Amino acid sequence: MRFIIQRDHLLQSVQDVMKAVTSRTTIPILTGIKIVANEKGVTLTGSDSDISIESFIPREEEGSEIVEIKRSGSIVLQAKFFSEIVRKLPTDTVEIEAGENLQTVIRSGKSNFNLNGLDAEEYPHLPQIAEDRVFSIPTDLLKTLIRQTGFAVSTSETRPILTGVNWRVADGQLTCIATDSHRLALRKASIEAGGEETYNAVIPGKSLSELSKILDDTTEKVEIVITDTQVLFKTKHLLFFSRLLEGNYPDTSKLIPAESKIDVVVNTKEFLHAIDRASLLAKEGRNNVVKLSTIEEKSVEITSNTPEIGKVTEEVATESIEGGELGISFNAKYMMDALKALEGSEIKISFTGAMRPFVIHPVNDDTTLQLIVPVRTY
Repeated sequence: MRFIIQRDHLLQSVQDVMKAVTSRTTIPILTGIKIVANEKGVTLTGSDSDISIESFIPREEEGSEIVEIKRSGSIVLQAKFFSEIVRKLPTDTVEIEAGENLQTVIRSGKSNFNLNGLDAEEYPHLPQIAEDRVFSIPTDLLKTLIRQTGFAVSTSETRPILTGVNWRVADGQLTCIATDSHRLALRKASIEAGGEETYNAVIPGKSLSELSKILDDTTEKVEIVITDTQVLFKTKHLLFFSRLLEGNYPDTSKLIPAESKIDVVVNTKEFLHAIDRASLLAKEGRNNVVKLSTIEEKSVEITSNTPEIGKVTEEVATESIEGGELGISFNAKYMMDALKALEGSEIKISFTGAMRPFVIHPVNDDTTLQLIVPVRTY
């Protein structure tokens, strides 16, 4: 194998596939990056057996040459060293040559690196996926879906299914739900789907987080293929595979109250900043608890009290308060996470009682919803 390639294209691909490479693997060859060169271009692959990422660099794009293939072939190189070498090479072009004995030479300017390679034939094959359930959504919308739900997955392995985001496809709509049982994030979006089939999958939160880092903010479509055990995200030059979590995701529809007794409409930014300030003293306490109380029909009071440190009180003007009076305590971090995930200058918070979960969503937007379970303070 021998090819000459533009360094910045190679570096971008290396950084993308590195997101799937881990040093904590029981399969030694997976600590490497697989490189395959043929007449079409160069393909890089990284995998930790849960996530696999394949990045393709075409020979040319928009009329300009990116790769010059001198000899087809393949090699696996130690990811840790290869990525560092590529990052620090002195010139804009790189020559990579792998010989008969798997010895690989990387040349750039006056720098020469010799790396011991591994046989690419021993690298595990990527999953073969039947493309029966396929739909597509714009890249920027996919990133938004991940941002607005992924933060609410559980970080505890006691219920592994909750470390993932539940994706449900039905009637041309994708519904993404994440919950750690203390809070819930939900986002719906219209999709371009081939069939009328209803299906759902639980995608690990970690996989979605890594995918989001790789995707560009474009309106180009991402094709998504879901099977019983795998999900595949396809963009122009990238394949991102992730295994799905096994088991049934809990029915969260029963958690979301169908009606409310008290509705408060506030400015998102003002409310977020007030919660942030109140949590300055609450952070040191046990649960980072902040209390919200309605004041007649014009404002809410945000308070936090940590006896050994002090107390903070702030009044926040509301657009409207409908219903009776209320005092409710909640985790300030959960509230801030929820508010940061919502779009829109005004939000509506709907309460059904001091000890019942409450719902936050942007005014006039029923595609996005955040739910928080209150904290008992007695």
